[in-house]
Amino acid sequence: QEAGREGSVSQRVRGTFVAYVSSVPCLPPVLLLHTPGTMSSYRRLLRCKCTAAAAAMLRPPSLPASGARCCTARRQQSQAVSFRPSRVAVVAKTTRYEFEQQRYRYAGLSQEDLKELLALKGSSYNGLLERHNIHTRNVEHIVHSLRKEGIDVQLVKRKEYDEETVRWADAIISAGGDGTMLLAASKILDRSKPVIGVNTDPERSEGHLCLPVRYTYAFPEALQKLYRGEFRWQWRQRIRIYLEGTGINLTPVDLHDQQLSLEQHSRAHLNLQEYKSAEVSGPSLLPVRALNEVFIGESLSSRASYYEISVDDGPWEKQKSSGLNVCTGTGSKAWSYNINKMAYQAVDEVLKIAKKQENLNVSLDKELIEEVTKAYNDSLLYSPEEPKMMFSIREPIANRVFSSSQQRGFSSKVCLRSRCWDACMVVDGGTSFEFNDGAIASIMMDTEDALCTVLLDE
Repeated sequence: QEAGREGSVSQRVRGTFVAYVSSVPCLPPVLLLHTPGTMSSYRRLLRCKCTAAAAAMLRPPSLPASGARCCTARRQQSQAVSFRPSRVAVVAKTTRYEFEQQRYRYAGLSQEDLKELLALKGSSYNGLLERHNIHTRNVEHIVHSLRKEGIDVQLVKRKEYDEETVRWADAIISAGGDGTMLLAASKILDRSKPVIGVNTDPERSEGHLCLPVRYTYAFPEALQKLYRGEFRWQWRQRIRIYLEGTGINLTPVDLHDQQLSLEQHSRAHLNLQEYKSAEVSGPSLLPVRALNEVFIGESLSSRASYYEISVDDGPWEKQKSSGLNVCTGTGSKAWSYNINKMAYQAVDEVLKIAKKQENLNVSLDKELIEEVTKAYNDSLLYSPEEPKMMFSIREPIANRVFSSSQQRGFSSKVCLRSRCWDACMVVDGGTSFEFNDGAIASIMMDTEDALCTVLLDE
């Protein structure tokens, strides 16, 4: 690792390749892929430094080191002694099998009709039933394990999960996947109430926000670790939103329940809106917190979103794009990551251009390109406990009228003034608010909104 001098990218790449390599700044641990002692040749050393340099030039900006120190101190304070809840609410997902049953029952179709319709859509009735049964058995395992420990349990489905259930429980367990975890978290505003995710169908669900897969089948082991204090609290930072302006509508649409089409989505907003004032309304704190991200954009994806944006109380800038995504550290592994990640092909082409422009004497083989790609994409991720947001402008339009001075970056506050026609602001992919011309959203973090989750000792 070398302490490099400050300077622009163009300064660093001029001259011989040795001079280029020697000017690479120190990199965070995630980007240090090798050390000189582990390399078998000088060429390997050059490849390593080229990899780190390319990743350093491409990675997004970061906050000062004080944020990391704050995060470390918070982790030290999060060591748990023991946790033994008396009352637990288990929130179970609605399986695809249950969804299809409900959908076609309303249409008066028989079971045979349902099987035929699913077959026409390329889905297997028996396959859906099998996944449903796997989920159901794992939910029963969770509930049985809790009750065996003398814990009072409420098993609720998505539609039954409300604020009263949250107040009753000492802890919430989401039984499903990441979507169920986001739903369970959405109604919790008390930072002292923990949420624990259990992936009930690991073969079909990623479960980033859930306990490790082995606890799906050995949930009593997870309970014993909680009792013995073999875990630490993890405070996942969340986003809060203030909405103000002309013609705002504070009534949300629940997208999880309704599985709406574009037409139904627009109609739902109109049906829920009893009165829409033409006067300017003061800032209203919305009753939801985003664990993953907030997305703002036109409902019709082919229509450009028009808005004005201000980052960290800076100047307002007119923009047109495919929408704005603002994420947390938790959400940096989700949609935001897929918006910003670079593909192997793109990195290959960029490095070939850099090599040609600067006459770099380095072999751009597959291994090197994969290392640079991984290093860059890893740099997009950050800790769920860090109190900072990352904003991403999707496909910004740049011309003499509209600009995009920064396509992405870290911030503590993002403000948006809508100039949209039929836009919405969606929280964690499940709760939608109308966000049309005249509405202003202030998106920020408050550590009091952090969600309490657990990390079991392994």
